[in-house]
Order: sequence, then C-alpha cells, then structure tokens
Amino acid sequence: MKNKLLLIMLAALVGLTARGQIMDPVHFTSQLKMLGGEEAEIIFSATVDDGWHVYSTDMGDDGPVSATFNAVKMDGAEPVGKLKPRGKVIKEYDKMFGMELRFFEHQAAFVQKIRFTKPRYTIDCYLEYGACNDEMCMPPSQVELKKSGQAPQYAGMEEAPKEEPAAQDTALAPPIAKSDSAALAQPATEDALWQPVIHELQAFDGESHSAENLALWMIFLEGLLGGLLALFTPCVWPIIPMTVSFFLKRNKERAKAIREATTYGLSIVVIYVLLGLAVTLLFGASALNALATNAVFNIFFCLLLVVFAASFFGAFELTLPASWSSKIDAKSESTTGLLSIFLMAFTLVLVSFSCTGPIIGFLLVAVSTQGSIVSPTVGMLGFAIALAIPFTLFAMFPSLLKSAPKSGGWMNVVKVVLGFIELAFALKFLSVADLAYGWHILDREVFLALWIVIFGLMGAYLLGWIRFPHDDDDRRTNVPQFFLAMASLAFTVYMIPGLWGAPLKAISAFAPPMNTQDFNLQKTVTEPQFRDYEQAMAAARAAGKPVMIDFTGFGCVNCRKMEAAVWSDPQVADLLNNRYVLVSLYVDDKTPLAEPVVVTENGQQRTLRTVGDKWSYLQRTKFGANAQPFYVLLDNDGHPLAGSRAYDEDVAAYVGFLQQGLRKYQER
Repeated sequence: MKNKLLLIMLAALVGLTARGQIMDPVHFTSQLKMLGGEEAEIIFSATVDDGWHVYSTDMGDDGPVSATFNAVKMDGAEPVGKLKPRGKVIKEYDKMFGMELRFFEHQAAFVQKIRFTKPRYTIDCYLEYGACNDEMCMPPSQVELKKSGQAPQYAGMEEAPKEEPAAQDTALAPPIAKSDSAALAQPATEDALWQPVIHELQAFDGESHSAENLALWMIFLEGLLGGLLALFTPCVWPIIPMTVSFFLKRNKERAKAIREATTYGLSIVVIYVLLGLAVTLLFGASALNALATNAVFNIFFCLLLVVFAASFFGAFELTLPASWSSKIDAKSESTTGLLSIFLMAFTLVLVSFSCTGPIIGFLLVAVSTQGSIVSPTVGMLGFAIALAIPFTLFAMFPSLLKSAPKSGGWMNVVKVVLGFIELAFALKFLSVADLAYGWHILDREVFLALWIVIFGLMGAYLLGWIRFPHDDDDRRTNVPQFFLAMASLAFTVYMIPGLWGAPLKAISAFAPPMNTQDFNLQKTVTEPQFRDYEQAMAAARAAGKPVMIDFTGFGCVNCRKMEAAVWSDPQVADLLNNRYVLVSLYVDDKTPLAEPVVVTENGQQRTLRTVGDKWSYLQRTKFGANAQPFYVLLDNDGHPLAGSRAYDEDVAAYVGFLQQGLRKYQER
C-alpha cells in the first residue's frame, strides 16, 4: 500500500510535464500453456519501451511496486508455488530505497504454475506490476487472463464443451458503478457523461507554454540567487581582488589578463555544472523524483540543513581536508596554460567550501526534490555563473574594485542570515515526513509558531540585539541591515494570524495543510459537495449549475498545495461553493466497487475493481490525462466549458478559468 501511494504522489509530481498525455510504455500479453498431465503455466509476457523498466517480484514493502499474481476466481485449478520472473533480470543497488532492485528492460516475463484439480476449470486472474523510467513512474497496472475449459488429464472422460470466451465489455467506457454499492447503471454508450471529450479539451487548451521550462527557469534563478549570496561571504569576497590582481600582474598585456580571467570564470562554471551532473548520475532521475515524498530522505535533509545552519551560526566550520587544496594549488603552480587556470579555479572551490558548501547543499536538496533529471545541473549553472561573473568583470574593469565594498564583519552577517533561512527550510522537509507518517508533531500551528520565532530572531539579530561567536564586538546595524530587519519582522507579524486559520498564501507551499490545524477561525472553507461523478452531474442538472471535477488523490502533495493556496482564496471559494457543483474524484480510493467492471483500453481488457480505478479510468478515457491534480469544467451534458488546468498556484489565472467556464455555460 505504501508503495502504491508513493507512485500516486510521483504521478502528481510529473503532472507538470505529462499533462494531457497518456503513457503506455509496457505492452503485455497473457496465455495459458499446458505442460502435460495436471500442470500448466500462466505466462505474462511484455515488450517494454526504451528507457522504461518493469520491476520483478518480491521487492518488499519499502521498495517499488512488485509484480504480483492475483486470483479473482480459480475453480478447478490452484496455484503451485509463487510467481516467477523469467528472462534477463537486471540487479542494481538503489541508494534511494537502500536495497537492491531487480527489474526487466525491453522484454519481461512472469510465470505462475498451476495444477488442475477438476475435470473442468475456470480461471480469472491478473498480474499487477509497476513500471518506471528515469523521470516518472506509472500507477500500478494490471494485465488479465480469463480462461475456462477441460483439464488435459481428464480428456476423454467426457466431451469437452467449447472453451468459453473471456467476458467482453460492450461499451466504450465502463458501466457507471455507484461508490455507495448501489446497483450498476447503464453502460456508457447510453450515457453521454462518459463519452470522450479529449479533442474538445485540446481545442480549448490550444498551445500552452511548457510548465517544465518555466520550472527550469525558476531553478536557474534560484541558483543565480544562491551564487550571489555566496559571493558576499568571508570565504569568497576577499579572494576576488587577490585573484584579479594576480592575473593583471601575471600578464603585462591587459587583453591576455582578461582572457585568462574569463577562462578562470568559465572553469568555475564547468566545475559546478559537473557537480550538478554528478548528483543526477549518483541518484538517477527516478530517485530524484522519489526524494520529494520519501519520508526517510526528508528527515535526512532536515538534519542536513540544521547542520548547515549551525555551521553558519558559528558552531563549527565545514571544511574539506587542507591537503586537497594544497595539492591542487601546488599542481596549478607547476603547470601552465589552460590546465593551470582550471586548477586555480578548482582551488577556489575547495578553499571556499566552508561558506559555499551549505548554500550548494541547500540548493541541491531543494532542486533535487523538483523531480526533474536536469534540475541539479540547471541549479548549479545559475550558481556558478553568479559566482564567476565578478572575477571576469573586475578583471576587465579593475577600477571597479576601488568602489567595491571592503571585507569586514558584514560578511558574517550574511552567513548568519543564511543560517536562519536554512533552519526555516529544514522544518519544511520535516513537515513532509511528519505528514507521511502521520506523527502530528508538526501540525500547521506548530510549524507557523517555529517560523515566527525563527524570523523574529533573525530580525532581532539584524538589529544587533543578538550576537553569534564570529560577530565583531563593536558590530552596529547599518542601513541595509535595518531594512532587512524590518522585512523579517514584518514577515513575522504577517504569519501570526495563521495561528488562528489565516490562509497565508505566501507560504502555502511550505506550511502543512489547513486540515492539520486544531484551531481555525477561518470561515472561507472549500469542500467538495460530492465524491461521485454521476451524483454530481445529476445534482448540477437539477440545480442548473456547471460542474468542476477535481481529479485528486489522498497521497497527492500538489493537490493539497492547490487546496491551501488557491481554494482558500475568498473569490475562488465563492465561485466553487456557490456557482459550481464541485466534485472531488480520488484516483487512489481503494473502496471496492459493487461489482468489478470489465473494460477494453488500448486494445487490452482490464478490470476496474475499486472506486479509484473507476475515476482513474474516467480521467484517462474521457479527458486524456492521468496526472493529478487535474481540473476540468463541464456543462450538464458532460462537455468541457474551458481548457483543463493542472498544478498552478496563480490565483488570478484560476479565477479567470472559473469565470470563463461560467460565461460559456451561460452561452449554452
């Protein structure tokens, strides 16, 4: 169960890049092979698209989704032993799960041996499996086998009737099963509510900008900001004039000095970009996706950021072995040309690690949990560019050094402020683990109280009321620090109403969801009126209102962010509560349907057994999407009123989306 929920959350995280696309990377077939006598084999064979892999059996509760054999009905036959993988199984240790993973690439096969126990047999079974590539994982999928006939060892004892064909669905979509176990309704061919509207949605959506590209630009800017902050630390800023002077004195020609300083800056960029690539190669993209919701790693990140914060506060210094920088420095002096300059840049990276290390660590932790394979590299590119530009710029224009701020105690202030920020973000990662395990030790009001204390203390520090070990004895608050203190204290005051239920949209992506708060005076609450599609459509038809479908999941992190940051807005809440019939369909709802429903999808039969299966099938077949959150507006006949929306905390755009649907509904 834990693994399945993890994959549902991963599906939500990749919703930004897979919006409106149906992934079908694994193609299974099933057969019943007679072995002679009383035994036979049920064989599930698959071809797997390039870049994807299917996990083997017995991966454990803390691993990815294992392949499992499941018998719905076996009359006249019984399983013999366990499901066995067959073919080339790849074994690879995964640091994320802390275990050796076993999986198939290109071709996969699983075999379940059975024994016939009666003259006639009826077999209804399915294989459940998990599939991933380096960027995303599919929800647990199924491939079925249904067979009936005469057992071979009883041949000749009686005339064997013709083998009964597997049940075929007679609809383009499943019968409409009520989640309250009521009787099944008519097939979807007789109900327009289930008819696909994919092309209609695409006509509304048109060409949209890539959310992935937008996210990468944001990561680049975050890296750029981290590099700028690293510049103003005691380990980096004093090195700039010394390095620039070295290049100018080393070369009598100013043009050559500029070329070498530029090469020095480019070397810094190359080194940090290689570091970002190393993180991706070390963990792999699938592991980076899992970081966003894996409780163990979030606890590790929390402790790591606390250590970084303590280092910036002056408790200790994180330094690399001195021998490393000494050897690299000696090597740079004994070589010439481009290699010498590159080694000098590498020496800078090693010497400045005590200041840049916590910033780099924080940046890599933050961007790794974005779930993109290129995020660490893009983040390091921004960081390195910001760090390298001053060396090149001052080499080109040495006179600028005279107007640059002199080294002093203000640089330690930068470090301490960064320590407060890292301490605040450590709580964000602890909050993810707290929600995953249900400890309730960091509910929303506790989280906010700690942030109020942290940013209040940061304001007090900037005003000079608190001192740390590396601060100057005569440190005084200057004008920039005064304005930063005002901003920090104002932010502290802003958060205080959140203790009584204020939405605090500015930090909704970091704070725990509103439903974890014990004391809430907020009256603007948005709750779905229905959790059943047909019931919601019937109610909307009776009330003369349009419908908003919220495809969500109990384990969907981004769904909770949207509810906290967007649905809490008074204008959004008014539209959803009063102008629409809001229905939330949970694709991971494990409530069994009154009866399993057999459907055909992509030329293969599958059985919908739970309410979540049903809503997931509805999302795929009617709307052509399989990621959550996913929002769509419908009229009373099940046709879209506007384009779909996914995870996007832009409240104004969300209001425009809802208002567009209302205008279209009134026109119809």
